[in-house]
Amino acid sequence: MTTVKMVAVDMDGTFLDDNKQYNRSRFLACYQQLKARDIKFVVASGNQYYQLKSFFPEIAREIAFVAENGAWIIDRDEELFCGAFSRRDIIAVIDTLKNGDYPQLRYLLCGRNSAYYFDDTDEKWLAKMRHYCHRLRHISSIDEVADDKLFKFALNLSDDYVEPLMADIARLHHGAAAATSSGHGSVDLIVPGHHKAHGLNLLAQRWGISHDAVLAFGDGGNDLEMLRQSGFSFAMANAPQRIKEATRYLAPGNNDQGVLQVIEQMLAGEPPFAMHS
Repeated sequence: MTTVKMVAVDMDGTFLDDNKQYNRSRFLACYQQLKARDIKFVVASGNQYYQLKSFFPEIAREIAFVAENGAWIIDRDEELFCGAFSRRDIIAVIDTLKNGDYPQLRYLLCGRNSAYYFDDTDEKWLAKMRHYCHRLRHISSIDEVADDKLFKFALNLSDDYVEPLMADIARLHHGAAAATSSGHGSVDLIVPGHHKAHGLNLLAQRWGISHDAVLAFGDGGNDLEMLRQSGFSFAMANAPQRIKEATRYLAPGNNDQGVLQVIEQMLAGEPPFAMHS
């Protein structure tokens, strides 16, 4: 007889439509009901915390963020966790990226204070990345950011080379870095185990919530651990088949406000939620 106690949403391709927007008035109406029932709302995304909180100006201080794919966890403005690569592992990964055969590879190094790009990074790509990284600055060497905690590489490359690159990371950097793909040639390298499920787990422990009582939405490879862990797991209609196969339920697409539709069904006690109320 499980009732939902936590709602966790991925952002791109899930909560946001393809124009990177969401229906604010509809969401805030849902959110007020969640709050009234003491159901926690969590934003779980590969994106930067500074970018994520800009989507929720009214409530950013009262919700939780599993940012950077789980490397940085913040609940009501309080940091619960911040992971980091060792400097030695960062240097080794950069060496692999520079010397491997990965056409059109571009990457950022993401940390607690900012994301960073190196010399010769493609300007057009950087302009796009500024939408995702509200803090982004140039460095010539990682020695310039000795005081930052660095916890993610954000990569983009030709789709055909995503699988070979991920295999190389698994082979050459096993235990030091894990590769996760979110589609469209995007790959994140994270500290192994610092994924979204790890972030939700920390929050669930903090709030005394069982994973059975978590309603989670996602559409990409970086959502898999979170979806497999959550009792009410929904893949978006626009998600790849392998994501749909990993979840219990299907939500309408991100351009149809699928997340909000399902949250409204949950609040109304409709199936699959009615059976558990």
